[in-house]
Amino acid sequence: MDTNTIRFSRKDSAKFFKTLNKRVNDYFKDNHKEKTGDWRLHLKTIIMFALFLTPYFLILTLGLPNWANLLLTIVMGIGMAGVGMNVMHDGNHGSYSSKKWINKIMGGSIYILAGNVYNWQVQHNVLHHTYTNIPDHDEDLEAGRILRFSKHTKWHKHHKFQHFYSVFLYGLLTFNWAITTDFQQMYRYMKRKLSFGKLPNPVINWSTLVITKLIYATIWIVLPMLILDIAWWKILLGFFIMHYVAGVILSVVFQLAHVVDEAETPLPDQNGMMKNTWAIHQLFTTVNFGTKNRIVNWFTGGLNHQVEHHIFPNISHVHYTNIAKIVKQTAKEFNLPYNEYKTTRKAIISHFKHLKKLGKKPALQYL
Repeated sequence: MDTNTIRFSRKDSAKFFKTLNKRVNDYFKDNHKEKTGDWRLHLKTIIMFALFLTPYFLILTLGLPNWANLLLTIVMGIGMAGVGMNVMHDGNHGSYSSKKWINKIMGGSIYILAGNVYNWQVQHNVLHHTYTNIPDHDEDLEAGRILRFSKHTKWHKHHKFQHFYSVFLYGLLTFNWAITTDFQQMYRYMKRKLSFGKLPNPVINWSTLVITKLIYATIWIVLPMLILDIAWWKILLGFFIMHYVAGVILSVVFQLAHVVDEAETPLPDQNGMMKNTWAIHQLFTTVNFGTKNRIVNWFTGGLNHQVEHHIFPNISHVHYTNIAKIVKQTAKEFNLPYNEYKTTRKAIISHFKHLKKLGKKPALQYL
C-alpha cells in the first residue's frame, strides 16, 4: 500500500487537538516565551559539540597512549549522540531557532555525524512523524529479517533470540549511515519522489551526498592516518568504537519510545483509513520514559518526552517538561492514553521483554 493512500480519521479532531493546541499556545503567550530554543539549548549546543570534537583534537595533537585514545573515542561517541539528539534533531524540525538559516546550519550538523539532511528529514519528519508505528510505512520499525519490531512483521526462527543479540546490532546505526544506508535511502526516496518540502534536484542531491561523504571520510579517517603515528587498523577501530557508542545510545532511546508493549503498531483498514485522528494516533503509538530524571531529560534532548514531541514536533525540546503537564491533563480529560514509564530502567526492561515476546513463534504467543 502506498503512503498516499493512508488517511487518518477526522472524528473528534476538532475537540482533543483543538483544545490541546489552544492550551499550549496560551502557555507560551501567557509566559511570553518563544516555541523555539533559548539560552538553555544554546549552552547545551556548546557542551555537546565540545564533548564530540574536543577529544578528536586532543587525539590529533597530544600523542596520547592507546588507552587514553580509546577513552576519548568513547567520549566522542557520547558527544556524537548528544549532538544528534539535541542540536541536529531540533534544527531539522525547525524548532532550534525562529531563523531558518540557523535551523539549516544546526540541522546540517548531521553531516559530521555521517548522515544526510535529505534522507533524515524524509525518514524522520515525513515517514516516522506522519505514519508513526504503522508497519510498512514507518521505516523506523523496519530492520530487515534480523529483528522483529512488530507483530505484523514476518517471523523467523532466529527472532526467538533477538532480545539477546539486538543490543549488539543497535550500535551499527550511525556506522551504517556512513557506509551504506544513505545511498540506499536516497535512491529509494528520490525514486518515490519523497521530500520534506520542495523535492531537491537529483544531481545536486546526489552530488551533496557524495561530496559530504568524502569530506567526512577525510576528516575522521584520512587526516588521523596522515597525522598520527598509529597503525591504520587502530584508527579504523577507534572510528568504529565512536560510532558504536553513538549508535547504541541513539537506538535505545528510540526503542524505549516506540518498541514497547504500550506503543501500538496499528494497521489501516482495507480502505487505507486509520482508526484515530493523527494527534490521537500519536498518543497510542508513543511512550515517555524517565521524565523526572533531569540528566535523562537534558542529555536525550527531550526524546524521553516522545508524546509531547510527536504532537508538537515544531516546539523545541527545552519546553517539553512544562507542556507535558498540559498534554497529560488534556489527554486525561478526553479519556485518552498518556503512556509513560516512571524510570528509564523500567522502559529498558519493558523493551527487551517486548522483543522477547515478538520473538516467539506467533502461534505460541498467546498460549
